[in-house]
Amino acid sequence: MPAVPPAPAPAPSVPLVRTGSPLPPAPPVAAHAAALPASPPRPVPQPLTLSADHAYAARLTTAGTAGGPAWFAERWTLDGPEPYAVPLPLDQPEEPEADVVPLADGRVLIRRRVDADRHTFSLLYPTGPGTGELLLGALDCADLALLPPSPDGASVLALLPGARSTAVWLVAGGGFGPEHVADVPGRCSGGVWLDREGRLLALDRQLPGGGPVKAVVLDLERGGEVTPLLQIAPESNDRLLTADADSGLLLVRSDAPGHDRLGWGVLGSCLPVRFPECLRAADATVTPFAVQPGQMLMPESCAVALRIDGATDSWVGLWRPAGRRLHQFAAPDGWAAGSGFWTREGVLHLPYAQEGAPCAVALLEAPADEPRRVAVPGTGASGSTPAFGMCKPVPLGQAPLTGRTAPG
Repeated sequence: MPAVPPAPAPAPSVPLVRTGSPLPPAPPVAAHAAALPASPPRPVPQPLTLSADHAYAARLTTAGTAGGPAWFAERWTLDGPEPYAVPLPLDQPEEPEADVVPLADGRVLIRRRVDADRHTFSLLYPTGPGTGELLLGALDCADLALLPPSPDGASVLALLPGARSTAVWLVAGGGFGPEHVADVPGRCSGGVWLDREGRLLALDRQLPGGGPVKAVVLDLERGGEVTPLLQIAPESNDRLLTADADSGLLLVRSDAPGHDRLGWGVLGSCLPVRFPECLRAADATVTPFAVQPGQMLMPESCAVALRIDGATDSWVGLWRPAGRRLHQFAAPDGWAAGSGFWTREGVLHLPYAQEGAPCAVALLEAPADEPRRVAVPGTGASGSTPAFGMCKPVPLGQAPLTGRTAPG
């Protein structure tokens, strides 16, 4: 891959290459947000949602009309030799608050709020010169949050919080419109899949009456059975941010160390959650968004992509639990911040859109970390950060995931 052209503040880097359209140079940034070079203002791209197999993505975008900008759904195809976008406009423009989620078959689920307490669901798909629409039904509720698509690629769940419990509904993938799946006591948010079958869903829950937020697991094949997932300290807020089904690596956010910190653990492990110092960015927020798959029984070797949000911009961090440092890189201009996925070989795909490149993907190779000695594979701490606390991070010793096998 070609090297990145020199930048005003040079530093060792991994080259960014592109597919689809030209990509401007993206040099690595300094250690903290304050050291970032000033960048010209640019339009903020709309959030981009990926399908479970990363073959498609979808977002809402705009086109100029005589009456002003008109919003419509757009599907990106990412699994071919070159990414391309397909617009999915209808006779009426969409509201900018609508949600879109791509499925593995190329259709796009869209949720629309039609009034204060009603949400409708449809599937959009290209058909000849136009857009086809399949109506799925509606739900009457004030608040609704769509979850990431199920690992099966065909199902999408939604959370409907109530006064004392949160209802879980299947809004795409059912046989007869939206179907009620489970009720979870308390108020739930988040939503992270723990397996590749679409059975175990992790939710962040606060019990009725208040108290700390704790991550729990909802078993969809056991009648909505709920079991604890994170119990770092009795009064700490312990949220699950992302997980990898192959290695069992979990990325969490917890205030157990005294304030909110980003930490990591392993599903089913007896070791406590660790909170690396290198993930504490000054004047910035660090959030993981993608974990390298295929690293069976090697959670510490997984490359993790992180979105780093500073006061005026967002950029990319790359890190491994076994490594000693957080590698930081400028994102491609027009990056849909927080979206991207890894290949098994350790190449990060970052979708972006900019003038002259309406649908493109930048590739960033995971850098090599300094070699270090690990006594027992899969059990070493990250950097020199000591373990925090004495509790098991994931008390799921009898959960179905303890018998993981390689995905087919």
